[in-house]
Amino acid sequence: MTEPIGVAEADTLIARHMPPFGIERVGLDQAAGRILRQTVLAEHDHPPFDRVMMDGIAVRWRETPARAYATAGVQLAGMARQTLAGEDACIEVTTGAMLPAGCDCVIPVEQVEREGEAYRLVNGYQPARGQFIHVRGSDCPAGATLLASGMLIGAPEMALLAANGVATVAVGAIPSIAIVSTGDELVAVDEPLGEGQIRRSNDVAMAASLRRHGFDRVVREHVVDDEARIGDTLARLLATHEVLILSGGVSMGQRDHVPAALEAQGVRRVFHRIAQKPGKPMWFGVGSQGQAVFAVPGNPVSALVCAIRYVRPALLAALGMTPAPAEMVCLDAAVDTHSMLTSFVPVHVHTDAQGMLRAHPVPARTSGDFASLPRTHGVVQLAPGLGPALAGTVAKLYRW
Repeated sequence: MTEPIGVAEADTLIARHMPPFGIERVGLDQAAGRILRQTVLAEHDHPPFDRVMMDGIAVRWRETPARAYATAGVQLAGMARQTLAGEDACIEVTTGAMLPAGCDCVIPVEQVEREGEAYRLVNGYQPARGQFIHVRGSDCPAGATLLASGMLIGAPEMALLAANGVATVAVGAIPSIAIVSTGDELVAVDEPLGEGQIRRSNDVAMAASLRRHGFDRVVREHVVDDEARIGDTLARLLATHEVLILSGGVSMGQRDHVPAALEAQGVRRVFHRIAQKPGKPMWFGVGSQGQAVFAVPGNPVSALVCAIRYVRPALLAALGMTPAPAEMVCLDAAVDTHSMLTSFVPVHVHTDAQGMLRAHPVPARTSGDFASLPRTHGVVQLAPGLGPALAGTVAKLYRW
């Protein structure tokens, strides 16, 4: 039996062996929540013209303002550009309109009063040259890089794609994923419980974690603890899916057939066991066609910890996502750690009076105790130690 590897080595080995999932093009309406796989340049100057920022009048600035400005026309948003002639005239303008030619100052409607066909400044208002004008190209010039490959496409990114005429978008292709629960004791959620049975929950939880991050090509299956049946199921799923995630049957017990069944199907083991608690028995390998295969323990907390700590980040990285900065939190209470293993402890995250992100430990009693998890936001990773991690310890947070 090989010695367990460290969590950092597990990260490195998974990253080294993950297959690329390729690129596909989707319509703009389908791009939200996906990983961008192209560089997006500014189609034109932003803004594309000198843009009026306030409703009011546009004038030609002079050091001593006119007593009154005669109305010479109107410039509405979307209209062709008008031209102002004369220093004592003005053009009525609306927010978002082009700045009329011959104008270099916008006076807000609140600072003028209408007198027939003219406008007069109120209360000795003194305008400044260039005020309330969004200058052409001041946000960015044409050809500037707006979006880089690897970004998660959210609302701001969608706005930029639309504003620059990107009607179809290159995004990371979503892999097909099969989640397989193993165990004689497991029954479906809508089946009655017999003696010694429990309902399947690991596959539901892991599928939910993946779907929340855009992985919507997920199927769930169950197979009993029989080596032949496990092998048949694996053969079928390896032929039709790019990623397999197995739950249970990966420890060292007499009914833990998953490692042997995987290797019998030509899945090459990269590692088996990580020096961590919970989740030590985790297994990772690569199929003969490059499929990524993760096998996590069957205890619910262990399964979910492995899913959010290794599986989900690996899948996002394989889509081409640029890694986000680690989210760090400060413990507000001491919690026990293991002397030899990295500990993953569930925490409730909150903000203190100084605005600092704090994490209150809510340790599970066992790796099967998941009743308390809904009161938590994720787990913190704590290094092995000779005693508890004290209040004030800064740790990396992995959200559910």
